[in-house]
Amino acid sequence: MKEKLKAIVEEALTSINASEELDKLNEIRVAFLGKKGQLTDLLKSLKDVAPEDRPAVGQMVNEARTALEEKLEEKKNYFAKKIREEQIKRETIDVTLPAKKPMVGHRHPNTIALEEAERIFVGMGYEVVEGPEVEYDYYNFEALNIPANHPAKDEQDTFYVTSNILLRTQTSPVQVRVMEKGKLPIRMIAPGRVFRSDEVDATHSPSFHQIEGLVIDKNITFADLKGTLAEFARQLFGEDTKVKFRPHHFPFTEPSAEVDVTCFKCGGSGCRFCKGSGWIEILGCGMVHPRVLEMSGIDPNEYSGFAFGMGLERIALLKYEIDDMRLLYENDARFLKQF
Repeated sequence: MKEKLKAIVEEALTSINASEELDKLNEIRVAFLGKKGQLTDLLKSLKDVAPEDRPAVGQMVNEARTALEEKLEEKKNYFAKKIREEQIKRETIDVTLPAKKPMVGHRHPNTIALEEAERIFVGMGYEVVEGPEVEYDYYNFEALNIPANHPAKDEQDTFYVTSNILLRTQTSPVQVRVMEKGKLPIRMIAPGRVFRSDEVDATHSPSFHQIEGLVIDKNITFADLKGTLAEFARQLFGEDTKVKFRPHHFPFTEPSAEVDVTCFKCGGSGCRFCKGSGWIEILGCGMVHPRVLEMSGIDPNEYSGFAFGMGLERIALLKYEIDDMRLLYENDARFLKQF
C-alpha cells in the first residue's frame, strides 16, 4: 500500500511540474483527486487493510491528498501570475502621454441669438409661442390681409403642399392663431423656422428663422412700438444704440415701417460694415391693420396693437459680424467652435 501510494504521489507531482497550461492542471486534479481518481481509488481499498493498520494508512493517504492539493494550488497561482504579467505587458498605458481632449458641443450661433432675444422680450412681459411649420393658406395669408391673387404672395415664393396647405413663409400665422382664441391682452413673440423658395447665397436660404412679435391691448399706440423696439435694440446691441423708423408697406400693418439701428461697429459715423451710412436695417414693424383684428374676432374700435418681425439669422450675422449666412449651416467645426 505504501509503495503504491508513493508511486501515485510521484506520478502526480511529475505531471504537475511538467504541466504548462491551466487546463492541464484541471485534468491532473480529476485524474488523481477526482471521484474516480487514483488516490480516491486507493482510499476506497482501505477495507482490505488490516484493521489495526487502517488509521496509519488513512492518515498517509490524506497527507498525500493535502500535499497534491497544495502543489496544484501553487501551480495554479503561478499560471495566474504569469497570465496577469503578460496582460499587463499587452495593456501597458503610458501615463506620461498627453490626454485626448474630449470634443464638447455648445450652442449654435442661431441658438445663442434666439435665447438672447427671448430673454429680452420675456423680461418685458412677453410670452414665447410656437406653431406648426406646415400651415393653411388662410392663416399664412388671408387672415393677414393678403387675399388670393395678392402680389405679396408672389413676392414670398411659397412652397405649396396642396392648393390650401403650404410651408409657412413667416411666423405670423402663430399670431393669428393666438388672436383667434380671444384671450386679451396679448404680448407674445413667435420664433420659428420658415420657408421660401429662395436661391442659396450669402444672404438668402430656402429655410431660415424668424422672430415675430405681437401686442394687442387697449390704447396701444405707435409710441409703444417705438419704445419697445428701442429698448430691444439697446439691450441687444448696446446702450448707445439708436433706432430710426422709415415708412414702408406691409399688408397686415398700417402704418408700417422698417427699423434701422446705429452701426455698433462705428457708432453711426460710417464704416465698411454699414456701407458708410451709419445705419443697419434689422426688422419691419407697424400697427396691426384693423381688418386683421376683425378677421380674428377682435373689435378694432376697442383694441389696437403693433407687430414686428425680424430674421434670426440676420441678427446673428450682425451681432457676430458674420459676412456669409451659409457659414451657419455648413457644420464646419472650425467656424462653430468660435462661439
